[in-house]
Amino acid sequence: MPDLTHGDNAAAVNSLRSAVMRLSRRLKHQRVDESLSPTEMSVLGTLSLCGSATPGELARKEHVQPPSMTRIVALLEAKGLVRLEPHPEDRRQKVVTKTEQAEAMLEESRAKRNAFLATLVDNLDEDEWAKLRAAAPVLEKLAHL
Repeated sequence: MPDLTHGDNAAAVNSLRSAVMRLSRRLKHQRVDESLSPTEMSVLGTLSLCGSATPGELARKEHVQPPSMTRIVALLEAKGLVRLEPHPEDRRQKVVTKTEQAEAMLEESRAKRNAFLATLVDNLDEDEWAKLRAAAPVLEKLAHL
């Protein structure tokens, strides 16, 4: 692995960080439901991607403390976006499951964000778009490391 702390590699890492953060902020503003925080949307996205989970599992996946996740889940439940069900093997725990309302909202949100990105991509030339398409799986890998 090359040294990523000096020279052109360090500049590339810095540029990547800055670009990803700016684009992420712009995407976060493309929300369908303004009453949900980015963290609440992220939890719903995790449930959509990974399926039902315990609050503890969600806390680990979202990199928050378990008490914070308990509050987030309670807020989402009050809004009708998740339901708590008994854990099939451990009666002391609950399993969080997204509702159909949450899935519909996520679909609408994805469509809005995809449309926003599509308008940005329209400003790229064919070579830039090909490079971005090729980079997408690498960015996806980085997001899940």
